[in-house]
Amino acid sequence: MAERSSTTETPWWWAIVWGRRPERTLVRVVVLVIVCVVVFKFVLLPIQIDGPSMLPTYKNHRINFVNQMAYLFHEPQRGDVIGIRFSGKSIMLMKRIIAMPGETIAFQDGHAVIDGKVLEEPYVKNPCNWEAPPRTLGPAEYYVVGDNRAMAQSDHVQGKASRERIVGKVLL
Repeated sequence: MAERSSTTETPWWWAIVWGRRPERTLVRVVVLVIVCVVVFKFVLLPIQIDGPSMLPTYKNHRINFVNQMAYLFHEPQRGDVIGIRFSGKSIMLMKRIIAMPGETIAFQDGHAVIDGKVLEEPYVKNPCNWEAPPRTLGPAEYYVVGDNRAMAQSDHVQGKASRERIVGKVLL
């Protein structure tokens, strides 16, 4: 008479959920949770858009993430959408960089003019009538503004942002 094996076969659904070695799966889950906590605590910061200044590129009340590690190896570039520390780390503005350190910026006939040349801005969908005299940025200053130029210029929070206040680049 043949002897029966005392071990029972693992159900198929158990193998799908936990794998053949549940202790390894548990270790992977713990490592994944720790990595997620570290990433969302120290690398990615959530930012919620409050207001129409970035329309139509970013919708009002939408949540995005700011990558705090984006500028570790290079400086911010023209066209980057960034998070700017307004008051502590919890209150940030989302704006686009349109002028770099040392450049002169003005608004003429609704167009951004950098060092005397009109800036091509494909993300600006609505025309505007902004006017502003030229101003030169310092060595660590960037000029930031929202994409919705159809809003009155006085309704925008815009202007110079020092490099130290730039938290990181917004992920799309």
